[in-house]
Amino acid sequence: MTALKITLQIVVVLLSALLTLLILMHKGKGGGLSDMFGGGLTQNAGTSGVAEKNLNRWTVIIALLWVVLIIGLDMMTKFNLG
Repeated sequence: MTALKITLQIVVVLLSALLTLLILMHKGKGGGLSDMFGGGLTQNAGTSGVAEKNLNRWTVIIALLWVVLIIGLDMMTKFNLG
């Protein structure tokens, strides 16, 4: 494998972990797994509308970057570029 492909794979792994953490930080909307696993702890944590809005933005940006990297790695594999 080339250094570029290995680097992109490492970035995908790091973005996957970051995306997981960002998703888990979101305020639960109630009545699901979010309430079962610590829903009471997050009731006061996500009360700011600005903080939730910024968290949404970061989650979307990281998710889009993750998707682009996955597609890029797939194209590299499909066309033997790496």
